[in-house]
Amino acid sequence: MREAVGLCSRCQHAQRVATPRSEFWLCGLSRTDARYERYPRLPVIACEGFEPLREDEAPPEDGV
Repeated sequence: MREAVGLCSRCQHAQRVATPRSEFWLCGLSRTDARYERYPRLPVIACEGFEPLREDEAPPEDGV
């Protein structure tokens, strides 16, 4: 699954949003910077805002 998502699955700004029929990845940077799409087209293979999760952080959880 992570390959289908790309960088978002490992980014501290991303948040996975699951619905009964779909899954989306919300970019937290989109809240303050119009250069970032709220729900980017996947897989994201390049992103200037990408910041990897720290080793002590878990992958992004569901949320809004």
